[in-house]
Amino acid sequence: MTVTSAVSAARQILTRLHDVMASRSNAQAKLNTVVDVIGEGLDSEVCSIYLLREGQLELFATRGLAQEAVHVTRLGVGEGLVGTIAENIETLNLAEATAHPDFSYRPETGEDKFHSFAGVPIVRRERAVGVLCVQHVDPRRYEEVEIEALQTVAMVLSELIHNADLIDEEEAALGPAQTGPVRLVGLSLVKGLAAGNAVFHQPRITIEHVMAEDRDAELQRVYLAFDKMREQIDRMASQAEFGVGGEHEEVLETYKMFAYDEGWSRRIIEAIDSGLTAEAAIERVQQRTRMRMRQIDDPLLADRMHDLEDLSNRLLRIVSGQMGTAASQGLRSDSILIARNLGPAELLEYDKRRLKGVVLEEGSLTAHVVIVARAMGIPVLGRVRGLKGALRDGDPLLLDADAGTVSLRPNPQMVEAFDARFARNKERQAAYAKLRDVEPFTRDGTRITVMINAGLRDDMPGLSLTGADGVGLFRTEFQFLVSATLPARERQTRLYRDVLDAAGDRPVVFRTVDIGGDKVLPYLRHNDGEQEENPAMGWRALRVALERDGLLKVQARSLLEAAAGRTLNVMFPMVSEPWEFDAAREVFESQRKYLKSLKKKLPEAIRYGAMLEVPALAETLDLLAPRLSFLSIGTNDLTQFLFAADRSNPKLAERYDWLSPAIMRFLRRVLLGVAGHNVDVTVCGEMGGRRLEALALLGIGIRRLSITPASVGPTKELVRKVDLNEISAAMNQWLSSPPPSLREALASWAQERGIDTD
Repeated sequence: MTVTSAVSAARQILTRLHDVMASRSNAQAKLNTVVDVIGEGLDSEVCSIYLLREGQLELFATRGLAQEAVHVTRLGVGEGLVGTIAENIETLNLAEATAHPDFSYRPETGEDKFHSFAGVPIVRRERAVGVLCVQHVDPRRYEEVEIEALQTVAMVLSELIHNADLIDEEEAALGPAQTGPVRLVGLSLVKGLAAGNAVFHQPRITIEHVMAEDRDAELQRVYLAFDKMREQIDRMASQAEFGVGGEHEEVLETYKMFAYDEGWSRRIIEAIDSGLTAEAAIERVQQRTRMRMRQIDDPLLADRMHDLEDLSNRLLRIVSGQMGTAASQGLRSDSILIARNLGPAELLEYDKRRLKGVVLEEGSLTAHVVIVARAMGIPVLGRVRGLKGALRDGDPLLLDADAGTVSLRPNPQMVEAFDARFARNKERQAAYAKLRDVEPFTRDGTRITVMINAGLRDDMPGLSLTGADGVGLFRTEFQFLVSATLPARERQTRLYRDVLDAAGDRPVVFRTVDIGGDKVLPYLRHNDGEQEENPAMGWRALRVALERDGLLKVQARSLLEAAAGRTLNVMFPMVSEPWEFDAAREVFESQRKYLKSLKKKLPEAIRYGAMLEVPALAETLDLLAPRLSFLSIGTNDLTQFLFAADRSNPKLAERYDWLSPAIMRFLRRVLLGVAGHNVDVTVCGEMGGRRLEALALLGIGIRRLSITPASVGPTKELVRKVDLNEISAAMNQWLSSPPPSLREALASWAQERGIDTD
């Protein structure tokens, strides 16, 4: 079937379905007619409808398969192709069905002569209640427009089977809500502790009418809804309480861009043209978005799809007139917000005084809502599975985003333990706050430099709040990650100048853009467009910047102009060999000369540094050290490269130990590699912010740490309890003759001296 004929067939199917739905025949007769209409329209020998009954998918109607199999053939959810579609709520489009690993042959159906197979879930309230599928003798993949026609028909069937009570809707749920305590595990997106009652962000809007009576009236409804939604987004963007500028406003601008996206609105209008109501058209496009999200491995692109999902929900509420959300109704007590996912604009609608935390079924560290939540100081836990089946609105929750858990309906013992931990945290924070103006000297009188890592304007107040010595790592790529397009030079300059102004006399080390790997930009791709098999060790960081030198030139000029009259500290990421450092430095020097020719004010001094993440660089430090002002050790990437162990793979967690003798010996060798040169060596990343690891680093000679703002207080307290002579002697002994567990040996050593390393 050609694309043109498929489009025509899809329209004819919807037109005929309108008549079927309006007829007075019973539900079974309608289903029998529906399979004939679809089969004829798509020129497909087989069309079948399976519905969920008593926990199984029962063949309810078919054209092409044996009629004796109707109400006889049953498949479990997850069994066969039909069961797989229902379990995953996904579409399958196969030229050869038997080649699929989940294929299951049922001889009573007589389907052995058919090769091609396409199936879509019949969805109601975000759960599969059945499956609609077609089959063909000849092996072929169905056209996209045919699949879309099937998905639209599935929506019509959802209304039909609901009105006819053909399924038990309670059966379609994930199971009865539990009543006892439950602890669920997730991914910590924004750390913190919080307690409150569960509040569902958005009660699901059930679409009762799918087929439209008046196309023009439906178009008018959706046009008005688009106008109202865009007004809301514009108003929220203008009222965001983050001050002038900031990445949060850039996030909202990106969000706003989707609200005005013509492609999205055009797809909704096309769905209405096909015969759907405004609500059904929005839901139809939204279902397509959800299915695409399940196929996207790129976390940044997946987050962008979540923004579209957020907007679809908003548009659906407007067009249906069901505007009652948890935010608009107001939070009546301390609350933990529950959502599958959340857009940044929707989070901003909540009362920050009563919103204590957020738990998401999905979500990722790069999601836009995480940026906003961090600025609001709200802990967020993501990727928590099984929420809907285990939780009811109003259930008490204990959110521990530090440990990555949420406790549902906790018992008194759980509450008591949580309250005690919460109180200890408060006491600790109060004690750490008192150290803000205390300089971190060791017991033997050595001053340790403690700085913070940052990447946003709103991270900068952490300098004053913690009394840190400066910013040892400012990740400039964050501005690139939250932008829909490459950030303009003026916008980059404004950010860097604001950061320097906020730091005052304290130094800021700017790391040039580190993109690639797990930080993919949709507007900056490989020239060949191929997917990298191992992106962590591929086209990323300085490798990208040197190849796309326009990117580095713009950033160099922005940093030079922003640092006019001050000292500029600039660091190049993922340097593997000295020539890469020299090439990047030359880009900055050429831009400095260019600005000088324009009589522009320049930095008083420029200090160039490298980030040691690639082990190979350690072998050439004697060559590079004379040209370095500072060296920063990125322990996260360095460790996974040394161990050849993906740090995100839970199966390799035991191999990713910062207190391995191999790691500590390597770091000590790096220090020896720059000995005799005037090079500041700093450890950046999570390792330096953990008390036991920080103790080990002090023992091998590290005197500069750059860590999260929350780790500054605990690290200062640790430093003041340490005698460097003692810990250095102990570390030298352990590294010369490693114990079975360096971690256990170090922890015991610290405990004997009253040093808390938790």
